Amino acid sequence: MGMADVVGGPAGPGSEPPDPATVDLLGILAYGELSAFDRLAEDARTAPTMTGRAALSSMAAAEIGHYQLLEEHLVRLGVSVEQAMLPFVAPIDAYHASTAPRSWLESLVKAYVGDGLAADFYREVAGWLPDPTSGLVQRVLADTGHSAFAEREVQAAVAESRQVRDRLALWGRRLLGEAVTQAQHVMAERDELTAFIIGGSGDLAGIAGLLKRVQTNHGRRMVTLGLA
Repeated sequence: MGMADVVGGPAGPGSEPPDPATVDLLGILAYGELSAFDRLAEDARTAPTMTGRAALSSMAAAEIGHYQLLEEHLVRLGVSVEQAMLPFVAPIDAYHASTAPRSWLESLVKAYVGDGLAADFYREVAGWLPDPTSGLVQRVLADTGHSAFAEREVQAAVAESRQVRDRLALWGRRLLGEAVTQAQHVMAERDELTAFIIGGSGDLAGIAGLLKRVQTNHGRRMVTLGLA
């Protein structure tokens, strides 16, 4: 898809069209936030307590707020948010379809660990973007303060049951594997985005190092939840 396919209007007098890799990053983030809103709103209805329902509903509200920030930024760049998101609908939907939670606790682990995987990756990549785009991405990825709720709920559950701990530990590893698989699919399809990441990280070894850091942070989150 060329820029003619994603531009939704003029970017402004004398302004240059946005870099396609930047549009890709904003598009995948926007669809990720929109999908997270849908998922969290649905998961909130399975909460065993009103407190849990309110916590996930608040997380969902934060996600749609992030989506709106990204949409507004893309509009300022002269880009249609729908067209920017379109190339990433299939891989993100495939990730969520393959990691559909079967329980309330799996929903919390996915919200805490799964979303953290994406945030770690995009937070590093944001450092290679120019401002104000870089600052916007950092703002979107900021912890909304709801992670403490997931930590408390999961920690309490695994402390009471070894069976629950083992099942959720396996679930956390599966989330990592599925996220890496879908990231590889995106990299294979989006040449300009791949070139941007290679340029930002230095080379293919830099990409490997980036993925290693993401995996390390994933391990730390698993430890925090009591799932290591």
